[in-house]
Amino acid sequence: MKIGTTLSGYLARIYTINMLWLLAALLGVIYLFDTVELLRRAGKAEDVPLVLVLQMGLLKLPEVGQILFPFAILFSAMYTFWQLTRCYELIVVRAAGFSVWQFMAPVLGVAVLTGLLQMSLINPVGAVLVGKFEQLENTYLNRQTSQIAVFKEGLWLRQAIPAGSSTQNPEGYVILHAEKVKQPGWALKNVSVLFFDESDTFLQRLDADSASLQNGYWDFDHAVIHKKDGKTRQDSGAVLPTQLTIQDVEDSFASPDTMSFWHLPSYIRTLEETGFDASRLRVHYYNLMAQPLLFAAMVLLAAIVSLRPPRNHGALGLFTGGVFAGFLIFFMSSFLQALGASQQIPPFWAAWSPALICFLLGLAAVMSLEDG
Repeated sequence: MKIGTTLSGYLARIYTINMLWLLAALLGVIYLFDTVELLRRAGKAEDVPLVLVLQMGLLKLPEVGQILFPFAILFSAMYTFWQLTRCYELIVVRAAGFSVWQFMAPVLGVAVLTGLLQMSLINPVGAVLVGKFEQLENTYLNRQTSQIAVFKEGLWLRQAIPAGSSTQNPEGYVILHAEKVKQPGWALKNVSVLFFDESDTFLQRLDADSASLQNGYWDFDHAVIHKKDGKTRQDSGAVLPTQLTIQDVEDSFASPDTMSFWHLPSYIRTLEETGFDASRLRVHYYNLMAQPLLFAAMVLLAAIVSLRPPRNHGALGLFTGGVFAGFLIFFMSSFLQALGASQQIPPFWAAWSPALICFLLGLAAVMSLEDG
């Protein structure tokens, strides 16, 4: 017997409403705690208005929301199935000859559609908002003066020159460009450094075959300094004071949360062509692609623990087990993604394994526990 569109729409509508209400409640709680934390950090800084803090809390929500999506899918599906079972609606549906797969299909469809929307629409919009949040955070809370970007032309870095740190370098800031970066060791190739004073006036340019980041300074090899008046001189021992460390430089790159799903492939390619390791971004990219399958697995898990008659006294235990399983999947996924980012396992399998394993296990469990 084929399930009708009216019944399918009814099930899909109930599940969608429950999911949106639960997601809104979770985001509200997270926003409250994030805002309190931002207010604490803003209290240690100067000239950070309350309106800006509230705005930063809202801008950060998409980052947290995408982490909460699997839990919202799982818990809302558990509540929907439990609600329909408690009211005997699903029992009537099954007595009418419909299988468990037929009345689960609308819920599965909503979950998969939500995963596709998160990947193709919610993630790009959220990336813009999170990028704005990080920009405000670096400006008002972290007071970060160094900026790093990677393009097809290579690495670009802007840093201030510490006042009084050296007599051979003028005070102000520099913009450093390198065509290639050799990992590990952070050896820059074909380096150019532009020097500016505090009023943005160009002072001089330094060209070098290579440069390396040492403890507290950049060390240039075979450097040639071009003065503003046209004079040049060679400096075999040229150094540039810096407060950056290798960890600071790596952490300054665009985080995965600020990169749109549609822009990730080209950015990954640019990083790899420049010489950087893009494993963390690859894991993030594949993880976004796996979201629809993971959301479907969450619905199957919810069905296992919720499709029980009200008289079954083991329902509470199964429900608790479902919550535990949801958090177990989250930690397993985070662990595998960390392994993929560190190149311990291939990024593809680091991202896809949790969703694929959970979906297959959920499929087998529903088939064994239900007679549909």
